[in-house]
Amino acid sequence: MKGDAPDREMPASHDPGLWNRDLTPTVPEQRTWTWKSYSALWVGMVACIPTYMLASGLISSGLSPGQAILLVFLGNSIVLVPMLLTGAMGTKYGIPFPVLLRASFGPRGAQVAALARAFVACGWFGINTWIGGSAIYAVVNILTNNLLAGTALPFLGIDAGQLLCFLAFWAVHIYFIRHGTDSIRWLETLSAPFLLLMGLALLFWAYTRAHGFGEMLSAPSAFAPGSGKESMFWPTVAASTTAMVGFWATLALNICDFTRFSKSQRDQIVGQSIGLPVPMALFSFIGVAVTSATVVIFGKAIWAPVDLAGHLGGAGAVVALVVICLCTLTVNMAANVVSPSYDFSNLAPSKISFTGGGYITAAIGLLIFPWKLLQSAGTYIFAWLVGYSALLGPIAGIMIADYYVVRRQKLAVGDMFRYDGRYRGAAGWNLRGIAALIVGVAPNLPGFLHSVNLVSHVAPIFDTIFTGAWFAGFFVSGAVYILLNAGSKGEA
Repeated sequence: MKGDAPDREMPASHDPGLWNRDLTPTVPEQRTWTWKSYSALWVGMVACIPTYMLASGLISSGLSPGQAILLVFLGNSIVLVPMLLTGAMGTKYGIPFPVLLRASFGPRGAQVAALARAFVACGWFGINTWIGGSAIYAVVNILTNNLLAGTALPFLGIDAGQLLCFLAFWAVHIYFIRHGTDSIRWLETLSAPFLLLMGLALLFWAYTRAHGFGEMLSAPSAFAPGSGKESMFWPTVAASTTAMVGFWATLALNICDFTRFSKSQRDQIVGQSIGLPVPMALFSFIGVAVTSATVVIFGKAIWAPVDLAGHLGGAGAVVALVVICLCTLTVNMAANVVSPSYDFSNLAPSKISFTGGGYITAAIGLLIFPWKLLQSAGTYIFAWLVGYSALLGPIAGIMIADYYVVRRQKLAVGDMFRYDGRYRGAAGWNLRGIAALIVGVAPNLPGFLHSVNLVSHVAPIFDTIFTGAWFAGFFVSGAVYILLNAGSKGEA
């Protein structure tokens, strides 16, 4: 990890199958991240196309714009809590997510939990890279009268221009992977003010062009008194809140990959608290307000930023292209590269560095042909990826229960790099953690299978449970893990 991991020799007590320079605890000279770094990190991740369009799904479910934006803020305030709890682990001990997992799952069991996080990140990496490449392709064609358009290539199913734009955007990611997490820090730090400024500029443009924001912002809820749908209001709020929590459920697990570089606990707490809930609500508001204004300006609602760029034309389209690509790059690098890079490194530390894990992530994201996934089974794939919250919630619950309840925030870091240490469990597997994971996932499984049409019918209670998959898995697994460890005094 160029620029991050100093040259250090492996301690004689450590096993080479569990150690490399990227996984070892950070030292003071690596602790360079301040609260501004974490605020910038989150603004860089929040300012993305999905956030811009986030409120649209809530509005389509019947909520008013005001209710939708409030729920975005509420959901992200809730997910901030596990974010700060797992972040504190990284700051205190300076170790990344897959190493922390060894306390609750054992050195071998941790690989299973880490790979669960890694593969969903690889899927999102490929999809986001395709979205970024598609934005380049669309805007270039707008500016050049379809210069890049052509016939689809055999087997690939996309034309040469689409492939070229995808590979170009993919190559930009390779540059930042090569230069490690410090390059990601300066990418986020430099881009955050620009993205915030561009968001506000877009808001100002929409307001002045439309002489206001239009009627969409004042539209009432479909569940208003007298609508006949009042009884559906709270179920809709519950499902929407769960969706907002699930939006960052992956980072609630591995934020410690970033907070291990924090100067202090205060820096990661203040930085995350400033950078997550309010900017999420702000960018969702920008999406709603600008879309409302497009009804007045263009005669129709335009939610998709790429489509809006096409209507701007000229210099406006170029600026929009830069902003869209930068938005996609910042969220992809932070949310979908850092974690799987550590997770793949954890599989074979002596052979795979952080950079090597990043290359594996990029390769998988390329080889899954994300455009084929989206074209042939978009709904299925997104249901599959969203379904991962049923697995990620339990892992988060077990990690937090292990650290704060069972071990009382005391870890023997040296033993995390030994197969025969106190976290060895049964031949490297902490069976209590594995059992709690299985019990936490089980209630969500029927609803998940139903959501992806692998079973035609399940009892309604299972669909209800799956609606709150992350919450159900988090609390069930956490509680079961605590019960299984009752009387253990923190011993694996």
